[in-house]
Amino acid sequence: MTVPDLHRTIDALWRMESPKLIARLARMLGDVGQAEELAQDVLVTALERWPRDGVPDNPAAWWMTAAQRRAIDRLRQRQLHAAKHEQIAYEAEGQAMDAPDRDARLEDDIGDDLLRLVFVACHPLLPTEARVALTLRLLGGLTTAEIACAFLQPEPTIAQRIVRAKRTLSQKQVPFEVPRKADLAERLDAVLEVVYLIFNEGYSASAGDDWMRPALCEEALRMGRVLAGLMRQEPEVHGLLALMELQASRAKARIGAGGQPVLLMDQDRSRWDRLQIRRGLVALERAAQLGGAEGSYALQAAIAACHARALRADDTDWPRIAALYALLAQVMPSPVVQLNRAVALGRAFGPAAGLALVDTLLEEPLLRDYPQLPAVRGDLLERLGRGGEARGEFERAAALTANVRERELMRARADALAEPSVPV
Repeated sequence: MTVPDLHRTIDALWRMESPKLIARLARMLGDVGQAEELAQDVLVTALERWPRDGVPDNPAAWWMTAAQRRAIDRLRQRQLHAAKHEQIAYEAEGQAMDAPDRDARLEDDIGDDLLRLVFVACHPLLPTEARVALTLRLLGGLTTAEIACAFLQPEPTIAQRIVRAKRTLSQKQVPFEVPRKADLAERLDAVLEVVYLIFNEGYSASAGDDWMRPALCEEALRMGRVLAGLMRQEPEVHGLLALMELQASRAKARIGAGGQPVLLMDQDRSRWDRLQIRRGLVALERAAQLGGAEGSYALQAAIAACHARALRADDTDWPRIAALYALLAQVMPSPVVQLNRAVALGRAFGPAAGLALVDTLLEEPLLRDYPQLPAVRGDLLERLGRGGEARGEFERAAALTANVRERELMRARADALAEPSVPV
């Protein structure tokens, strides 16, 4: 393996493993900034050693062992500076062994290392946007650019938000302790948003060579299931779980044999996971029973359920989907919701109806660099027979997206609308 190939392999492994590593280190050290610093140290060490010594059989375990040793050293230094020599062995080694007494208390409430740190990072001292951005960066395995894409914000804005959040937690000396069950609710909205955005990035990767990042979907689903067991009476928890289960049920049908994207209307629905669909519908029903049928996640899950219940694309209840999007736009006003509503209107009442709504969004600042806007407009124009205009929109979408597979798809749709050459 060449060094560039090895570095790409390490980068891919790091994206999967770093959130768990940072979660463990932050739990040991009680400081997310130091946890991130030590995690980066072990990454640099791997980049230096592995090209020479080879990749370990278990890279995750290698990183974890190296990181914990450094954390123990940091704890010993901290205790020495505090002149508490007699406590070094107990506190440092005790932390390394997961501090059984303290962790037993935490296990009673959360029971999941990564989700525990999501609750910790979503501290009410921070604005909601800062909580979500910080948690996605440290524990969601997302880059600053990917988070910026999710928020429809410039990358420098998100970077500054993350830096300020870490500085605030450090300056205020916020203890990295999980709130008790009675206090979890005040952090719940931010936690749900983090889990949702992690899932979305896995379901439709904003950048890179792959259309999906299944590991992120699986991690978000796992955390969603833990949350549903932890907070059984919270309707939006069940609404989010329903949405993720229903969306994830299509995963195998969303990618072709060559890794190319397969759009919803073209998918082989026999490949949809019916068991996962049933799980999603049960969770959706639970959200409704708890009075949360009109919560933002439950409404999105209800839209996904309309697709799940349609055995053929032609059976889809598009008028109901359009109505649900109209309700969602009231509950969660967003230009992205309106764009999705335009898709539904175009299917329910004809492409002209969808295009009329899309055209009202053309000057929306948040959608200025959003590739789905020209992609949707191109689809509607193509269905109206306005091929030349549609081609231009698909070309614009291709230029805006950072995802290789999506770019290929948009270029293919543009090329299919190319005017045939006229013989001279």
